[in-house]
Amino acid sequence: MKKPTIRPESPFFSSGPCAKRPGWSLDALKDAAVGRSHRSKPGKAKLAEALTRSRDLLGLPPDYRIGIVPGSNTGAFEMAIWSMLGERGVDVLAWESFGKGWLTDITKQLKLKDVRSFEADYGVIPDLSQVDTDRDVVFTWNGTTSGVRVPDGAWIASDRKGLTFCDATSAVFAMALPWDKLDVTTYSWQKVMGGEAAHGVLILSPRAVDRLESYTPDWPLPKVFRMTKGGKLIEGIFAGETINTPSMLCVEDAIDALKWMENAGGTKAIVAQTEANLAAIAGWVEKTPWIEFLVEEPAIRSATSVCFKVEDAWFAALDAATQTATLKGMVGMLEKEGVAYDIGGYRDAPPGLRIWAGATVKTADLEALFPWLDWAFAETKANA
Repeated sequence: MKKPTIRPESPFFSSGPCAKRPGWSLDALKDAAVGRSHRSKPGKAKLAEALTRSRDLLGLPPDYRIGIVPGSNTGAFEMAIWSMLGERGVDVLAWESFGKGWLTDITKQLKLKDVRSFEADYGVIPDLSQVDTDRDVVFTWNGTTSGVRVPDGAWIASDRKGLTFCDATSAVFAMALPWDKLDVTTYSWQKVMGGEAAHGVLILSPRAVDRLESYTPDWPLPKVFRMTKGGKLIEGIFAGETINTPSMLCVEDAIDALKWMENAGGTKAIVAQTEANLAAIAGWVEKTPWIEFLVEEPAIRSATSVCFKVEDAWFAALDAATQTATLKGMVGMLEKEGVAYDIGGYRDAPPGLRIWAGATVKTADLEALFPWLDWAFAETKANA
């Protein structure tokens, strides 16, 4: 197959940290409050701006809290489950690496006894109708490593007695989230926003705040997990007074990403761009015999971390280790050509490819990538 001549303008298709917004440069950070305390007036103002813009873009209910916490999405989610789980039984949904990680934490680290797990293989989702939302529920909205997302929030009862804990790191700003169904939601700047790593965002409903103020877990909590003092929520966390020192460069970068989303038309426009990217990918898959979505059911197919499997008799005849090595070589070819970086499947997932399609990725760049994927596969197969 002849090597393509048109290259993506931006070859960044990593699923985290993800592509910066179109047109980004280091000049976007020129107004960062560097060299100043994050507790100074300018520092607090920047943190508060990041929270206010996030709240407005997401359309959060006015009584929901939103705060910046350490440790990226992982830190935010660990902070929540260690502080609030244990008050009642918990249902854990796991269909990819991170969901299974939360299940391990809950059963092996927190050592909770009344735990029900609902697991599924990569590419599919558990039966959501089995979940009891009078218990606490822990789940990922979008499985970054499997390309599986929940179809909606209809399975979550409005009059539930338990809390819902939603890891939404690759869904926030890319998918419509029903905030009335979510009590604890976490995400990080380095996914859909294309921001920098190490900072998490924690969103709490009033019901989650009630849990924090009425329940004390049996285990000790490290300082970075503590959200209450004297039985009351530490409100400063949700007003820009972070628990530990944030990077003001990262904060400035987050503000830049939020401004870009505002100028692009807000969250609805960003979601629409993400869905348009998925539609372009679906069009390529439909006419390409060697590739298929890992997720067969369109209703649960991720629009951000899109995962693929190879559907080819030659490839199927290889053992799993050889399949993985073959795909690694193919990914290396594309990186050497400078047309696609970091598109290998997640290490725990079945051998395959994974392409980020959030709104910081242009549809035109995806369309330029497709012929290169076809070329790389054809070259790999021909030289096997």
